[in-house]
Amino acid sequence: MSLDPKIVETLAGVSTATLTTYLLKKGLRNVWMRGTKPLREGQPRLVGRAFTLRFVPAREDLATPESWSNPRSTRAAIEAMPEGCITVVDAMGITDAGIFGDILCARMQRRGVAALVTDGVVRDVAGVLGTGLPVWCQGAAAPPSVAGLTFVNWQEPIGCGGVAVFPDDVVVVDQDGAVLIPAAFLDDVLKGAVEQEALEAWIMGEVEKGAALPGLYPPNAENKARYDAWRAKN
Repeated sequence: MSLDPKIVETLAGVSTATLTTYLLKKGLRNVWMRGTKPLREGQPRLVGRAFTLRFVPAREDLATPESWSNPRSTRAAIEAMPEGCITVVDAMGITDAGIFGDILCARMQRRGVAALVTDGVVRDVAGVLGTGLPVWCQGAAAPPSVAGLTFVNWQEPIGCGGVAVFPDDVVVVDQDGAVLIPAAFLDDVLKGAVEQEALEAWIMGEVEKGAALPGLYPPNAENKARYDAWRAKN
């Protein structure tokens, strides 16, 4: 599941806003996971392969504290998480049951998990923040996961924030939330999104110099030629 460090470095220089724009041009409109907000301000932009977990609605005979000791549990899933992955959890948008608390997040941090992303919430939020694990979620709730959810499996296709996520897809997170890059699009994105980021940086420079937007954003032929000349030198 590991990503080449050069890929991580490259994508860490591309904002999620730019990624969504580029993927939109490729026909992918639904790649931003709704409800995935940074739990702490200032969390860095991170890149990793998706390691998926899935919850379904709580069922009284299955969603019990005793279930935490089962071979198929969140505890077992954490022990399967590889270093550098971004854990993406389908919590069905439930916001009144925390999927993970401080102890589970501490173990994830110790295993080298890059980040936790969910369309649900966490609990023990002060403790979670204390672990240092970067988290993107909808906030916090005191009740445990079994109060509203049943854990079923890991490393299978899920939906998170309305986005289909498959194991080994690539996830990029920053202050704007979490964006999915389908694994099949990775090579294309590495080329095109980096170029999009460079173009927008040039356009911003022109705006800061006082340039008007028509013909600049997006660039017409004249401005595209000016950009190409600038790009050749930078």
